[in-house]
Amino acid sequence: MSASRFDSTQPAPAKVSAIRTAILAAIAIAFSVPTLAVAQSAASSGTNAAPDRSDSTLPSVKVQASRETLPGDLAPTYGGGQVARGADFGVLGQQKNIDMPFSMTTYTSKLIEDQQARTIADVLANDPAVRTAYGYGNFSQVYVIRGFQLTGDDVSLNGLYGITPRQLVATDALERVDLFKGANAFLSGASPSGSAVGGGLNLQLKRADDKPLTRVTVEGTGSGEIGAHVDVGRRFGSEDQFGIRVNQANHDGETSIDGEHRRDNTTAVALDWRGDKVRLSADLLYQRQRVNGGRPTVNVAGNFVPETPSATYNYAQNWAYSSLKDTVGILRAEYDFLPGWTAYVAGGARHTNEHGEYSSPTVRNTGTTASRLGVPHQEDATSAEAGVRGRFNTGPVSHFVTVGASIVRIDSQSAYTLSKSFTTDLYNTPQVPSPATAYTGGNLGDPQTVAVNLMRSVAVSDTLGFLNDRVLFTVGARHQEIHSNEYGYTGKQTEAYNDSITTPLFGLVVKPWQNVAFFANRSEALAAGQQAPNTALNFGALLPPERSKQYEVGVKYDNERFGASLAAFQIEKPSTFVNGAGYFVADGDERHRGIEASIYGEPYKGVRVIAGATYINAQQLNTTGGTDGKRPIGVPSFMVNVGAEYDVPTLNGLTLTARWTHTGPQYLNATNTLSIPTWDTFDLGARYATVLFSRPTTFRASVLNVANKSYWSSTIGGYLTQGAPRTVLLSMTTDF
Repeated sequence: MSASRFDSTQPAPAKVSAIRTAILAAIAIAFSVPTLAVAQSAASSGTNAAPDRSDSTLPSVKVQASRETLPGDLAPTYGGGQVARGADFGVLGQQKNIDMPFSMTTYTSKLIEDQQARTIADVLANDPAVRTAYGYGNFSQVYVIRGFQLTGDDVSLNGLYGITPRQLVATDALERVDLFKGANAFLSGASPSGSAVGGGLNLQLKRADDKPLTRVTVEGTGSGEIGAHVDVGRRFGSEDQFGIRVNQANHDGETSIDGEHRRDNTTAVALDWRGDKVRLSADLLYQRQRVNGGRPTVNVAGNFVPETPSATYNYAQNWAYSSLKDTVGILRAEYDFLPGWTAYVAGGARHTNEHGEYSSPTVRNTGTTASRLGVPHQEDATSAEAGVRGRFNTGPVSHFVTVGASIVRIDSQSAYTLSKSFTTDLYNTPQVPSPATAYTGGNLGDPQTVAVNLMRSVAVSDTLGFLNDRVLFTVGARHQEIHSNEYGYTGKQTEAYNDSITTPLFGLVVKPWQNVAFFANRSEALAAGQQAPNTALNFGALLPPERSKQYEVGVKYDNERFGASLAAFQIEKPSTFVNGAGYFVADGDERHRGIEASIYGEPYKGVRVIAGATYINAQQLNTTGGTDGKRPIGVPSFMVNVGAEYDVPTLNGLTLTARWTHTGPQYLNATNTLSIPTWDTFDLGARYATVLFSRPTTFRASVLNVANKSYWSSTIGGYLTQGAPRTVLLSMTTDF
């Protein structure tokens, strides 16, 4: 039973008090710093001017004066402000997309606001290379990138693995969502649970801007959810050295699914100080989410795929719920110790407290059954990174070198209760009393450690620039150590895993013109060996490390108003499955070959687009049991997204929006005898920006899945996730 399937108890009152005290103290300290800032600024020159290169005393090595993009200096955006032109590339730092030999798309807080996106899945609904689903048996979000599943445990926050709220992440405190497409073990290290094969996600928290901000948003839905979000940012000091950004959001009410109720609370405080050579930042994030009667996933044990119930129908039991609480703290420091050279160190910690009572129906030829699974789960995670980035020249060749190290430790504590099965129905669901416990494991009141994962790595790279940096060649390597200890619910250690692997990187960028770049890379993804599921005879066993290999070529275009990209890729991942003898094994490969095309920005004044298409030819290779040559589970062959905005010229401030999403059929089993059909959804919306009582105000309205289509949206993991019904979103935002 993987940790990603567990969910939360309430934190102890002392912990809640400590969280609130820390946040209030941070706010108080931040608002008390203006006088200190004035004194400090007197000793700071406040200039970032570049030194004269002609002063270099080395005849063959010249130090460049440019320095890396600062944490507060976000990359500029394309027209419309919804997609950024640069991103955080892990050990390589903040870089322009057109200079990198990888595929990356970064969505901004403006997109989150304009589209009223509440979760990461809502943000990624814009991308043609990504589809989302629920986790196995619960309500955690998983992201299918280039056909491979990325779990919430493997999403990084401010560049650090292991500290992101692990099941659901609210968007209220997010400035940007970096979507990396492809294998990325070199850039960020191996992900904690090893699912970052087809791509990765990095979330960047909001930071105070130079312009003061006081923004209040009131939100609602057609089904009765209401919410409010307050976003305040200020900078202090004679040169605005000190900054604070506070976000507080609450939502509560019934969703568009019958009987499903969701409640969430997000509190985030970001502090930063930026000097001439030193930059410091601190982030505190507290997130609490509760899902009552959430519509679950559906397991299929028969030889047919059931028809989807009506779009709004809920086949959950009313006693099912999931409660999630996450507390996160992050510190970061950067120091420009020489012109063009920066040292950095960052660390973070997370405490997670979850509890859930789950009941996912299983459809069989003889009928539908379900059971109750109760799981209290806690996690304590720490993560840190440190490194140096610098630029210099050797004759006509420029160099951008990086050296970095990272460490992630996650201690997972769990227990469970399980009932016997009971009869249910997908279309006329009987509500039954919460079934009695038939099986139990661990200490329900004080869950004990079931897994301790430790990951350490060291990475080095050099990007060599030729012909005035029109040709950039990157070579790098990361040495990764993976330690994993598993424990039974009695406390007895069942597995001790210790291995290390070096993953190389080769990347090439050729820029024949200023706005065009051709790129290629050979990269890898790395994961600890997967754990055998409870359906296997070797349940709990850990397989050897998995190394996935990627080859990618493509072209990018960036004229500042809009951008476009085209990429072809191949990813090969070792296949794991339960064989005919009943054992979980790694035998064969899963190969995904595909082509992606995207366009984003404002190609014409008043018309903005985020659109693209992805084609994936996926196969299982060298496998047994009649699966050789078959498509893998949950991988659609074709995906299309077309989103557009139009500023109505006859009514200043009015913008109309629309989006079409198309997803091809997906197989539910490895032998390709069960599948779900193609599905399409349409979204419509409008927003109106005006001045109300001398305050800039924006009204927004969106209708998702306008036709209220009922459909299975995903088969990833070998189970069914049903798509959301028609959903009406409303909001009003005012800047004070």
